[in-house]
Amino acid sequence: MARVAGLDEALDAVEQLDPEAQAELDAVVGRRLAERGRAGVAERVAEVRSEVAAGLARPATSAELVRAATQ
Repeated sequence: MARVAGLDEALDAVEQLDPEAQAELDAVVGRRLAERGRAGVAERVAEVRSEVAAGLARPATSAELVRAATQ
């Protein structure tokens, strides 16, 4: 896997932190990633609700979705 530009430098900087600061950084990054994930889900839910309201989509069960995907 190719590294993002600057990632090596960031990792080197993290290595310079004491273990407690590294753990705090890990916790902060984890929280931010989770928040981004939740925001993405909320955005997608809003999009789908708009599609349902416009008649472009309808609610379906997971069984219906699986059945449609395998046809």
